[in-house]
Amino acid sequence: MIPEVSNTWYIIANPAAGKGKAKKELANLCEALKVSGFSFEIVETKNRGHATDLVVEGIKKGFRNIIALGGDGTNNEVVNGILLQKVVPTASISYCLFPVGTGNDWAKEYQISKKLNEWIKMLKANKVFIQDVGLVSYFKNGKQSQRYFANVAGMAYDPYVLAEMEKLKRPVTNRLAYLLYGMYYVFKYNLQKARVHFNGKIVENYFYLINVGICKYSGGGMRLVPHAIPDDGKLALTLAGRLSKIGVLLNSYRFYNGTIGDHPKVDVFKSDRVKVEAVDGPIALEVDGELIGETPVEFTLIPKALKVVVP
Repeated sequence: MIPEVSNTWYIIANPAAGKGKAKKELANLCEALKVSGFSFEIVETKNRGHATDLVVEGIKKGFRNIIALGGDGTNNEVVNGILLQKVVPTASISYCLFPVGTGNDWAKEYQISKKLNEWIKMLKANKVFIQDVGLVSYFKNGKQSQRYFANVAGMAYDPYVLAEMEKLKRPVTNRLAYLLYGMYYVFKYNLQKARVHFNGKIVENYFYLINVGICKYSGGGMRLVPHAIPDDGKLALTLAGRLSKIGVLLNSYRFYNGTIGDHPKVDVFKSDRVKVEAVDGPIALEVDGELIGETPVEFTLIPKALKVVVP
């Protein structure tokens, strides 16, 4: 039996997001929602993956309007909850992110404001956009698993940098630090050989980047899949081959200005499906900034799967 549908906004707050900034912002958000006449209920995440479970539980209880307070990791978990639940079609769920993470890359696609007064105006206007969602099949500890993603997945250098940064005593908290660390790790990274299947083709090479995107931004504002369109029914694919380490540094501006595909050793494509196999050993995978597994990996697309509130 499906419970009575509620118009109340179901807030999933990650108090650890933004290096603890979210905890302070939650009180401000609640006050602003009260003043604006919104009814809401709050639940807080306790550990990684908890937001997904909270979404599934909330939808079972009748909530159809979801707010996430957090960053790209929280956003990914909430999207997985919306896609994994089987109670109602995903188009029945309205989702809104209040971005308080470190990178906030998915929010950049829609120019969702971090300023509370502007964000409340957006929520009141209730303008919605329905975007595609990616589904990736991968392996972890020898077992196959799946994960949905709403933004960008990366292989080769991306997950290498994330893994190295997780070893740091102090977390990376801004774009400049991320860029500087990324440039430093270029000299430690060894290109990995992979076989990429898409559009009936097979490309085998040593890769610096393998990125698959629904939206454009990742890594704190980089545009590694600048040709991504979130509702065109296609996966955006970027393949960067044997770039020299100096070549990477000299062309780092291309990561941000959308011209990465203009480099002669970088190719961009659109495809319905992408499969990546390692040739010389497993290659790690990250989705929406979260390390999740390794090759063999296969990406597919679910069109028009996520209804989001946008400016």
